[in-house]
Amino acid sequence: MQGFIQTPGGLQADGLELLTPEGTLVTIPYSETKAVCFVRDFETAETWKQNRSFAARPKSPGLWIQLRFRDGDTLEGVIPNNLMQVEPAGYSVVPPDPTFQNQRVFVPKEALESVQVLGVISSPLRRRMKEAAKGTPEDRDKQLEMFD
Repeated sequence: MQGFIQTPGGLQADGLELLTPEGTLVTIPYSETKAVCFVRDFETAETWKQNRSFAARPKSPGLWIQLRFRDGDTLEGVIPNNLMQVEPAGYSVVPPDPTFQNQRVFVPKEALESVQVLGVISSPLRRRMKEAAKGTPEDRDKQLEMFD
């Protein structure tokens, strides 16, 4: 189905509120939903590709996960490494191919058989800050002397 979902308001406790292009508001139960693809435009027909996994380790920070659907299908994506941002009804993932039609995919928990964390991707900036903070004790003493 094509339509518009207001996030996070459209993700209700029992289903999705979808506004169709004709202007009708429809509630779709999560039990009848496999995935909600947030697309660039409605003109391109294909929203569900065969290859839905990363060819290499993702670059963006977050949790790299694999979602296994009840029908045996799989989808990999990246979610924020912050449990406060996880939706109670499902997972909002950034899909592997950013040049494809889908910008984000929401998958209800009811559509899933399992969720597996494949990796934790941290920001390269944080890694450099930690390395710089390690320094030797003499370096830290010199830094303290500079500010006396």
